[in-house]
Amino acid sequence: MKPELYTSRPVTARELKSVNRYVFTSESVTEGHPDKVCDYIADSVLDAHLAQDPRSRVACEVLCKGANVILAGEITSTAVVDRAEVVRTAIRQIGYTDPGQEFNADGVHIQQLLTTQAPEIARGVDGHADKQDQGAGDQGIMFGYATDETPELMPLPIVLAHRLSRTLAEDRHSGAEPWICPDGKTQVSILYEGTRPVRILNVLVSTQHIPEVSRDEIIGYVTHRLAPRALADWYSDGISFAVNPTGTFVIGGPSADCGVTGRKIIVDTYGGTAHHGGGAFSGKDPSKVDRSAAYFCRYVARQIVANGLAHRAELQVAYAIGLAKPVSLKVETFGTGNSGAAEEFVGQFDFRPAAIIERLSLLRPIYRATTNYGHFGRAWLPWEGP
Repeated sequence: MKPELYTSRPVTARELKSVNRYVFTSESVTEGHPDKVCDYIADSVLDAHLAQDPRSRVACEVLCKGANVILAGEITSTAVVDRAEVVRTAIRQIGYTDPGQEFNADGVHIQQLLTTQAPEIARGVDGHADKQDQGAGDQGIMFGYATDETPELMPLPIVLAHRLSRTLAEDRHSGAEPWICPDGKTQVSILYEGTRPVRILNVLVSTQHIPEVSRDEIIGYVTHRLAPRALADWYSDGISFAVNPTGTFVIGGPSADCGVTGRKIIVDTYGGTAHHGGGAFSGKDPSKVDRSAAYFCRYVARQIVANGLAHRAELQVAYAIGLAKPVSLKVETFGTGNSGAAEEFVGQFDFRPAAIIERLSLLRPIYRATTNYGHFGRAWLPWEGP
């Protein structure tokens, strides 16, 4: 039986209520999405500075629109970096090289609005006699989450949405599907019973493409070649597909839409399953707790679940700018385990920024490899380890 296109019967409210069922949806995007282009450029700039000066202070924001790329923010570093070349290389790696498109690696105009880090912030971060008392680079709240519903200890909807986007991009990069262009988005809706995923209900794939390919060809690729591989054991004939719902998607990326760093924070984290403190990751060195503390909260939440203390765990931590110790730390197990034991377990971890940076070895140029397809759930990342 062929997968259905748009025709799957929706689960009714009565059906959902009768067995404690609900539907949850998460999305992902490819590296050619305008916002992800900006995130990748920002993390490439960060890595270029950390490679020469691990103590670099980088807060790089990026905006892309048409033939324009704007870098803005604060960088204090001894590194000597040709940032314009870093930008062009990043765009080239993503795949925007066609001179016929307004946004292309060799044709963009790059404007840099960068200053050094503000002295008050620098004093609060680095002005401590004991380096272990390095202050947080800003105030804010961060969350970390883990669940045993997948081997990655991540929510299933975001795992599958990322697999679709990543496989779509791999098929483009490999040349297996030469009609695929860099921009794309995916979305997966999962039926849950209680807290456990049961099956996929709906899949949405929007992929940029060359003008010559027909929509029927794209639908056939998504339903018969992309989805069976990307969704693996969760693929079934009962899935309802929506493929390029507007009909065509030829003009994409920053040629079509404005991109800005930090606008895909839910894609970057847990797909909406868990709370989010609002802080983005890309372009920020690890003195910024928006990034490093969110990574560490994920690390500790993973340990809670991996050690059998709960089936689901979420941490919230809060900081004041210039102070090393968090102002609060909360552990939630959602009634799925021993909350007291989980809180006691979390008490052994040091949440001071310097301790996080040291434990996870964060003063390395590893960040542009984190930009796409989620900052969590990928085994090689240091915050995903034991």
